[in-house]
Amino acid sequence: MTTKLKITAIKPYPVWVGTRNQMLVKVETDNGIFGWGESGLSGREKAVAGAIEHYREFLIGRDAMQIGRIWQEVYRSQYFEGGRVLQAAISAIDIALHDIKGKALGVPAYDLLGGKQRDRIPTFASTGDEAEGDVAIERARELRAQGWQAIRFFPIGQNSKDIFEPRESIGATASMLNKAREALGDDVVLGIDYHHRLSVAEAASFCNKLGRGVLDFLEEPIRDETPEAYESLRTMTDIPFAIGEEFASKWQFLPYIERGIHQFNRLDVCNVGGLTEAMKVAGWSEAHYVDLMPHNPLGPVCTAATIHLAAAVPNFAWLETRAPEAKLGFDNSDFFPVQPRLDGPDYPVSDLPGLGVEVNEEAVKAESFRFWEAPHLKRRDGSVTNW
Repeated sequence: MTTKLKITAIKPYPVWVGTRNQMLVKVETDNGIFGWGESGLSGREKAVAGAIEHYREFLIGRDAMQIGRIWQEVYRSQYFEGGRVLQAAISAIDIALHDIKGKALGVPAYDLLGGKQRDRIPTFASTGDEAEGDVAIERARELRAQGWQAIRFFPIGQNSKDIFEPRESIGATASMLNKAREALGDDVVLGIDYHHRLSVAEAASFCNKLGRGVLDFLEEPIRDETPEAYESLRTMTDIPFAIGEEFASKWQFLPYIERGIHQFNRLDVCNVGGLTEAMKVAGWSEAHYVDLMPHNPLGPVCTAATIHLAAAVPNFAWLETRAPEAKLGFDNSDFFPVQPRLDGPDYPVSDLPGLGVEVNEEAVKAESFRFWEAPHLKRRDGSVTNW
């Protein structure tokens, strides 16, 4: 059994896959074992690649098997620790190290996290951000018929590339959801992602326009920087909150978990600090009866890592999947010949060593990075609003 593997190279690959870039990272070792990781900071891949290049300078020669120690070194060995760019870089490296260690020991990554607690990972599906009104409800019917028990909607106006007026959205969106609950019945989980586009007052108005029991979760209704704002909103509605995809450490989760503000953690393994940090958040959440509902918007490396996390923790609800939506190409088999595949609404848990995903490095090298910018939304008065 290999007990020590020296890191010999760390290679960042910001590369266009489908309709977005993916920030892939390969970590190589001296005996030929390598691992793949992914960063989740979509739209700022160049910044993450620069952080990885800084870390690479002192990680070459380190023992890849000492994952926890490496995490502490890359986090603590700088004055300006933390933040979303640095944590996204740490996440990708940490995931790659778990892939390496699993391969070296001949075990799946979930065995490094305490072992497998479930064989299949349930997912929630989305109606797609281009589907609105009756079209979205019909799409939800199709997803329900395909076996999904949990379905997420998007607000009216979500797909706008220019103007978004929150007050114009909330009434129409509430009407759509009230109709959706009536059409789909009470036995399906319904939620909506408002993509932090509302103020506290707007979010409260939206909730008040919904019938009781219509929504099972409200995702990211407002921005997360101020926990007290979420606490205020918490007093105005009893709809469970699903938040946390932007959190870049266990410390950002602290007030939300400790104060009982939210009920579902939208933890992103590729943003929070990798599997090392994700497991700490999971245990903390378990103690407060908060379930994980992981964010999983991009590539198969992130999906694979999150499946292993989901398999290893007791407090798990659903994993986000993009597969039922319009073809986005994030799971392109030319880039990822071995990757997680849905079986109905679930991901079977792979028993392959490491993450159980393969990346075609030559295809990745042949594809270039393309600058992509999220829409810069405005209100009708010309002021800037949230995307």
